[in-house]
Amino acid sequence: MLAIFRKEINSFFSSLTAYIVMAVFLTAVGLLMWVFPDTNILNYGYADLGTFFNLTPFVLLFLIPAITMRALAEEVRNGTIELLLTKPLSTWGLILGKFWASWALALVTLLPTLLYYYSIYQLGNPVGNVDSAQIFGSYIGLALLSAVFVAVGLWTSSLSDNQIVAFVLGVFISFLLYNGIGAVAKLDFWGSLAYPLSWISLDEQYADLGRGLIDSRNVIYLFSVTLLFLWLTQSRVAARRK
Repeated sequence: MLAIFRKEINSFFSSLTAYIVMAVFLTAVGLLMWVFPDTNILNYGYADLGTFFNLTPFVLLFLIPAITMRALAEEVRNGTIELLLTKPLSTWGLILGKFWASWALALVTLLPTLLYYYSIYQLGNPVGNVDSAQIFGSYIGLALLSAVFVAVGLWTSSLSDNQIVAFVLGVFISFLLYNGIGAVAKLDFWGSLAYPLSWISLDEQYADLGRGLIDSRNVIYLFSVTLLFLWLTQSRVAARRK
């Protein structure tokens, strides 16, 4: 697993992939937060990062599938997946190595946005008049959401040798899990099922963590969804070994 992790990390940072991902993410989020008038937090009048945490999951919906779309699809297309599977490497080692590398890149991409917290902290009146617990709860939520999106992206990458197909499926399924289920739950005909259906939506879990109180139920649920898609990926890759 460590060998796969190092290989993937070196692949990211020895090419333009990692730098393009970081540049696109930070540019998009920076423009939304500090430039565009409809979302500019300087026009909001309050020292918080609500705009950032509301918009970032939607950016990650596109960004993370772009990271993971080549993870397994490229191996299948180039025929190197068979070579990897003949080595003394477990299927889980292969999947987890790629998962940890992709998740690490997503977390490193989020790291510079801590400067936004520092900026808001300094802009508070008085200085430091921000809800730090809420902000760091939301950061934990973003990290766990990123793990789910990476796991989804790896699964869709295992379904096809076409990276574009993997990307489109990754975006669609991630959006469905994050926003689609909650939107469906708001329809009138669900009745008493509306609350449990909305609770399993990722945006509801993320919103709960963003309130500043880290509930183990939210953390366990997000990790469970991550493990589910990793298991689906492992099953798909293991089928190639037979």
